[in-house]
Amino acid sequence: MRVLFLAPNSPKTGNCTTAERIRNHIVAAGHTCVLCDTREFSSASDVSSLMKQEPRFEAALAIHLFKGGRLLLDAGVPFGVVFGGTDVNEDVKDEHKRAVMEEVLHKARFAVAFTDKLKERAEELLVCESKKIYVQPQGIETRVASHFSWSDFLHSTGVRTKQEENLRVFLLVCGLRRVKDPLYLLEVFAEWHNQNPLVALIIIGPKIDPVFTAEVEESVKRSVGVYLAADLSQEELHAAMQKSFALVNSSLSEGMSAAILEAMDLGLPVLARDVPGNAAIVEHEVTGLLYSSPQEFVSMSRKLLDDHELQERLVRNGKNYITTCHNPMKERISYQKLVETLH
Repeated sequence: MRVLFLAPNSPKTGNCTTAERIRNHIVAAGHTCVLCDTREFSSASDVSSLMKQEPRFEAALAIHLFKGGRLLLDAGVPFGVVFGGTDVNEDVKDEHKRAVMEEVLHKARFAVAFTDKLKERAEELLVCESKKIYVQPQGIETRVASHFSWSDFLHSTGVRTKQEENLRVFLLVCGLRRVKDPLYLLEVFAEWHNQNPLVALIIIGPKIDPVFTAEVEESVKRSVGVYLAADLSQEELHAAMQKSFALVNSSLSEGMSAAILEAMDLGLPVLARDVPGNAAIVEHEVTGLLYSSPQEFVSMSRKLLDDHELQERLVRNGKNYITTCHNPMKERISYQKLVETLH
């Protein structure tokens, strides 16, 4: 079967990683799967034209009900959708987008939510058939670059210290766009750094929104103890995560943060903002720490620095959670079964 797969596919984002992984699952079942960025199409009619070209597509899949799903409404082939996160958390607030997403759910053969909470939220806010929505957590695999230099990374990021071995890096991994709110902790972290120069916050991720990226760059330049790193490959990023003290998430809303799950897999404590998508995968003081304000972030971070038993417990439980709930082979079997329903 020849499958068209549409996803918001900015390089080095969580969506991109997820899309590549799902595509590999489909290909492993013997299908042809062509992955395209939703930004390549302005409307459903563009996709409709593509569907008429030879060799013909026989089925389709999309990540994100609005950005991807709306483009499949005139595709003329059976399709499935995967909830992104901002579709259910943000786009539902817009009446027009909500109506489009409801039409997508009506026409789709199936929809996949990463968590039970995301499925419940979709059922609560959108008119949809509950039996169509399957819950399948993301499968997580990490690979660490073998020739990664932590010293070079810190130097190129602008971190200057004679006590590199004592430096505690809090790594905030996110695409630079407003919903990720990377400046949320900037002021309190700068204050903390003034008191303890051995803590640093490094923001790293692709520059998705150029206007917002300029704001972030300007704010970081004026700050102390907070740095903006150049983008890395996935394997280099995983190496940097492994060398860091903790992974930070400060998003206004999340579907399911791949960075949080990857950090758990790599044995890194997680400090995440207490929003529904994060609370669905981080159990406070069990698999990570959830904070509700910048001040709470600092107090929890201080505690984590001093409490080695807490560090070890979060790391151990986080790794166990990934092994139990985010097995990539289980994910593979689920998507292969769902794609078969598009025949």
